[in-house]
Amino acid sequence: MDARFLGIAELVEAPSVAVVIDVMRAYTVAAWAFAQGAEKIVLAESLDDALALKARHPDWLALKDGAPAPGFDAVNSPGLLRSVDLGGRTVVQKTTAGTVGALAVKDASLVLCAGFVVAEATARILRSRDCDDVTFVVTGEDGRADEDLACAQYIARRATETATDPAAFIRRAGASRAATELKEGVRRGAHPDDVALCLELDRFPFAMVATPEDELMVLRPHGVPSATGAAAI
Repeated sequence: MDARFLGIAELVEAPSVAVVIDVMRAYTVAAWAFAQGAEKIVLAESLDDALALKARHPDWLALKDGAPAPGFDAVNSPGLLRSVDLGGRTVVQKTTAGTVGALAVKDASLVLCAGFVVAEATARILRSRDCDDVTFVVTGEDGRADEDLACAQYIARRATETATDPAAFIRRAGASRAATELKEGVRRGAHPDDVALCLELDRFPFAMVATPEDELMVLRPHGVPSATGAAAI
């Protein structure tokens, strides 16, 4: 497999297969949303777009980065979201980097969104579809976020090798700038357990696939029975 690791600004054309990585915290949050029963996640272009979607669909749940804000129901924190019942709900998500990365590759033939919590399921899709050319979008810090790069490199390794020791990749993520800022309380809208939750390898058995639906980019779980809130694609 030919794997490339690019920041969002380095994307000059739509890749064939894209794996969008945001460990801390967009796609850890998305995975938790599905685990809590969400049916789908709409990736919003902007905060205004997220609020407009919420206004048109009052039963949808809107979440964003940072501190709570009027019009939004939740913040981008797995520690805070894990206690919310999302059975059958649609979530609108807008984050600083993760959702931006997915929208930047919306024309790819396959878009996977991932963090450590769904790493193996993501690698399994790449293996099963014999993906020869994969672009990993490292969303944080203009492509330099080590937690995202470590996760991307781990998934790329798992997609081609049966045995890969995750320890070094997890350590890198745990020592990253994002992890440090979350631990020190620099980032608002966080829970003390966020870093630990973001570093849980393969917490969930499903991958997450984003596809265009009615002019929106929609994320859905892939790979577990619908009884758990996730449906195969």
